[in-house]
Amino acid sequence: MNVKLSVKFLEDLSDQIEYISQDKPAAAQKFKADLFKLFESLPDMPFKNRKSIYFEDDSIRDLIFKGYRITYKVDKNQIAVFGFTKYQEKI
Repeated sequence: MNVKLSVKFLEDLSDQIEYISQDKPAAAQKFKADLFKLFESLPDMPFKNRKSIYFEDDSIRDLIFKGYRITYKVDKNQIAVFGFTKYQEKI
């Protein structure tokens, strides 16, 4: 099973990395490295993160990482990462 990152996700992540690096360039690189390390382990247990509270589909999951919600969908042979937002509680 491989992890596929959507263009929108990569753009949003890039924007956030750029924002963090304005004050702390090393922290921005660590943020990115830590996130990609999580992606490497995701195929081992793709359902370990909670079911998304924004979708009614059990295959869509929310990974919470340092205050951000990364949303992904688990298919048979692929994990498609498509969402990157600042975490907020569902009201």
